Amino acid sequence: MRTPRKGLIAALAAVLALLTACGGSGGDGQGVLRVGTLSDSPPNIYQENGNYTGFDNELLRAIAAKQGLQLEFVSTDFSALLGRVSSGQFDIGSSAIAQTPARKETVDFSDPYNFQSLSIEVKEPSPITDENSLAGKRIGVVQGTASDGWLTATAPAAQAVRFPNDAAALTALKSGSVDGSVFDQATAEQYVASNPDVKLKVAKSFTTDTPHGFAVKKGNTELANKINEGLKQVIADGTWERLHQQFMPTAPVPDQFRANG
Repeated sequence: MRTPRKGLIAALAAVLALLTACGGSGGDGQGVLRVGTLSDSPPNIYQENGNYTGFDNELLRAIAAKQGLQLEFVSTDFSALLGRVSSGQFDIGSSAIAQTPARKETVDFSDPYNFQSLSIEVKEPSPITDENSLAGKRIGVVQGTASDGWLTATAPAAQAVRFPNDAAALTALKSGSVDGSVFDQATAEQYVASNPDVKLKVAKSFTTDTPHGFAVKKGNTELANKINEGLKQVIADGTWERLHQQFMPTAPVPDQFRANG
């Protein structure tokens, strides 16, 4: 006859087995992968009608569909994103993440799926025309981003004003509490188009050779390989170009991402 203690142990074992079967997310396609992303950085990553969308997120969805992966998108600030990927809170980081040497010490990256382009954005009228006119000016950047690193390295005489997200940096620019802000190029151009009454202007844009990648926890080569394989598939069938045209129609398409590239 089974004792109550043995019955309790058996019940706990059954619960653990169920959790293991349903909740794992190691990139094997059997669990739901938690994707850390942003809600306010169009056209790459943003939230619309309760849905996380944008070029990066829709590209990741297409990759996941090719590889049989299930995704759950969760909003976070960029400054916390890579730490949460590193700790395992997120399986994937999707946020136009520039693959810098410092970041590669924290997380692993997928193969490149785009390249970093930045813009200096101002509110007219403004004396700022390029990086050489930033000295002594209050310039908004999102903390920990490529824009933050670029401003520190390129215009050390500027006063960097760091914000947790693009929305806060944009609000400061519109109100005049900063003299300019540095955003991803596509984001800056969209802010100009969506705020005609504020008279925003892109003072200068420039493309870098720094690639964007999806971030995964260090050592999770199985998941990285699945993302890379899916990326090859969505490039080959033209999905990459279709999404790029949908979200970034004015940006150039590097040859390596063309269906016949």
